[in-house]
Parts: sequence; C-alpha cells; structure tokens
Amino acid sequence: MIQIDDKLISEDIFAQSFVCNLTKCKGVCCVDGDTGAPLDKDELPILDEIFPKIKSYLRPEGVKAIEEQGTWVIDDYDGGYVTTLVNGSECAYVIFDEKGTTKCGIEKAYEDGAVDWKKPISCHLYPIRVNEYKTFSALNYHEWDICSDACTLGSELQVRIFQFLKEPLIRKYGEDFYNTLCEAAEEWEKEYNS
Repeated sequence: MIQIDDKLISEDIFAQSFVCNLTKCKGVCCVDGDTGAPLDKDELPILDEIFPKIKSYLRPEGVKAIEEQGTWVIDDYDGGYVTTLVNGSECAYVIFDEKGTTKCGIEKAYEDGAVDWKKPISCHLYPIRVNEYKTFSALNYHEWDICSDACTLGSELQVRIFQFLKEPLIRKYGEDFYNTLCEAAEEWEKEYNS
C-alpha cells in the first residue's frame, strides 16, 4: 500500500492495466452483481433532486423500480447506500443502446445538459473501490472476471488503472492528489520494475 495524506492506495492501481472495452463486455458490470452501485451519503439528495429531470432518459422498468423503492436503497449485506435495482438485477439507471450495450441514464442526461452531475462517483471510479474508515480511505482494485477484456485492452494500450481513471480521481480528490499519485506511481515503477 502507498499512503498519500489520509488515503491508502493499493499498489495494484499502479501495477494493473485497464481500459474499459464496451464492445466486448457490453457494460455488464451495470447489470451483474449482488447489489446496486455504492453511493456516498452526499449523493443521496442529488439522486432525489435529479430524478424528475432524468426520468425521461430511463427505461420504464427503471422508473417503476425507483418509484416503488426510491432513488437509492440500503444494501441488505453491509448497510451501505446503493443504487436501486430492477428485479434484483440491473441498475435502475441503466439504459441500453441499439447494440445492447449498457449506458448510464444519468450520464446521458448529463451529456445532454439536463443535469450537472455525471453519475455516482463509485461508477465513475470503477474498477477502484473506495472504503471509508474513521481516519483514512482505502483505494483498492476490484478485480472481476467480467472485466478481463478491459485488462487485455489496458495491457495492449499500456494504460494503468490510475491513468485510465484520471478524470474521476481528480473529480473525487482534486488535481493535487492526482499529481502526487502520478509521482508515487513513477517512484513505484522505478523501485519494482527497474
């Protein structure tokens, strides 16, 4: 682990290659899984506020799930906040393009200028998962077999996780943190791959 301020960063974030390959996986990470996407507490009122503005972007079954369960739910497993699911399966905010690839309805509304919030930070940061503790945050690589094509593409393009996730890391922690992270990655590279 590498420490930057109050954040512990898994070395996997420097070591592993990753670039989402939606042509291969079709965005199945938004469909598979046991629970919705993790949400920060400060994202809950945002979802409540934007729902009327994004409703027209969502599928009828997504709207129905949100109207019945709420814009977010509490995860039965760990008590955390997560996005609502449709019939215990895909995220209620998921939409599909003509090729069957998942997209985020919130992000589509953002791209169209209907809202000024892109999507939950956990979705934007994936495959990094952040665990919050009392005195520090832990940033870990969430390895999932459905992302094997992303690992292959990342290797081909020589893009590491922290490079692929530059925009969401800056969104979450700021540019100074990201610059320090890049410096730490360079030092790590010298130490372990020289």
